[in-house]
Amino acid sequence: MLFCHSQPESYHQHSASYIREALAPFLKNEEARLMAEIDAKRTPFQYILSAATSPAVKQQEESLTYLNQGQSYEIRMLNRKLVEYTDISSKYVKSIVRVVFHDRRLQYMEHQQLEGWRWNRPGDRILDIDIPLSVGIMEPRSHPLHLNTIEFLWDPEKNASVFIQVNCISTEFTPRKHGGEKGVPFRIQVDTFTTNEHGEYMENVHSSSCQVKVFKPKGADRKLKTDREKIDKKTPQEREKYQLSHDTTVLKECSPWPDALNFTSHSSSSTPSPVYHNSPTSCSFTDGNCSPNQQGELLIPGCSDHLLPSSSLHDTQQWLHHHRFSPFSRLFSSFSGADLLRMSKEDLIQICGPADGIRLFNTMKGRCIQPRLTIYVCQQQVRNQPPNKLGGRDVYHALYLEELTLLDLSEKLALLYSITPQQITNIYRQKSTGIHVLVSDEMVQNFQEETSFILSTIRDGTTDGYHIVLK
Repeated sequence: MLFCHSQPESYHQHSASYIREALAPFLKNEEARLMAEIDAKRTPFQYILSAATSPAVKQQEESLTYLNQGQSYEIRMLNRKLVEYTDISSKYVKSIVRVVFHDRRLQYMEHQQLEGWRWNRPGDRILDIDIPLSVGIMEPRSHPLHLNTIEFLWDPEKNASVFIQVNCISTEFTPRKHGGEKGVPFRIQVDTFTTNEHGEYMENVHSSSCQVKVFKPKGADRKLKTDREKIDKKTPQEREKYQLSHDTTVLKECSPWPDALNFTSHSSSSTPSPVYHNSPTSCSFTDGNCSPNQQGELLIPGCSDHLLPSSSLHDTQQWLHHHRFSPFSRLFSSFSGADLLRMSKEDLIQICGPADGIRLFNTMKGRCIQPRLTIYVCQQQVRNQPPNKLGGRDVYHALYLEELTLLDLSEKLALLYSITPQQITNIYRQKSTGIHVLVSDEMVQNFQEETSFILSTIRDGTTDGYHIVLK
């Protein structure tokens, strides 16, 4: 029979002490290795928004922060590694702060949404920078055509703070529903760039963002208080499913905004943003009628801005971003215009996939959609205005319709008048008898090719829009 004798306690203590001493060098090296890996994964920059997060957000969801319209909020910019971050060769970095849509569907409609906001709030900006409160920033700039974007320089070896003001509210981009409106969330994103070999701020080194909702003044404070009361009423077990509320919001690392590179290259120039296309003919409304600027060109389908064999690497990158091929900009970073133009359709399909490859090939070759209908229009002259004539005859502008619809006609007329289609209340056709017939899709479909019209406008006092009459 075997008997097991228990070892004295002093034996166990001596054995454990011996094992610890033997493993100490290994554990020390392993701990140092793990700390080095964690430090390497940490991003060099960190941005902190001085606004509290909502406690009514579940653990697996992204944090949500409430802001008041027009109130100044601080974004603290920290460089964790400071001088040790040797990848930054330039003394200063450029940060671009923008307010964008969180919802992917609204991101695709950003052009229409921002354009509509601009017309409803003339002279206002979506995002402003509060310069007197900001610390450690240089050359703050807000481009007049980028209403949702600001930029500035700062020294990465020193911490800096920028104070921002968001002037739009979440419900401005939400259709009215029964029982009230539910605001859409935005994203505040910060993209940071260093200089390249040409001294241009084009090299993205860090991007991060957070989700926010913007309320009317003091509305964010009331909403945060309501959320806290809602969570306090829950049981301790239910409260564990929700995130704790913090006094500040840490922006999480994300991908660079697609047109950030395009913005940095144009921020110091007067070139209009691709989001807002200037009309080829500038026209201002007067009491009743309108006459276009004679320096303008005819409205023709957009087949310009071709990629040329002489396009440099930089020009090619700008062309890709301008035509919405930003996801492939890194892939073609070493391609000149001649390099891209040498590629066949099959090559582009293999590299970019069928949909984007065909679109890229057609865009490079400048293939345009042929209009289904061409009409000519001339604005009726106003008293005391120089006649719009050439050689004793009226000057007409060509409108090219891709779709035989009233909507397409409204968009082309709005472009001529430099207004939004929503500002055109109705379009009428005046018959020879003097009656005004409301234009519909069926009437547009029955327009004769190259029909000529004289245009006149009538102010709509009820909607602040305009009626357009085709004579």
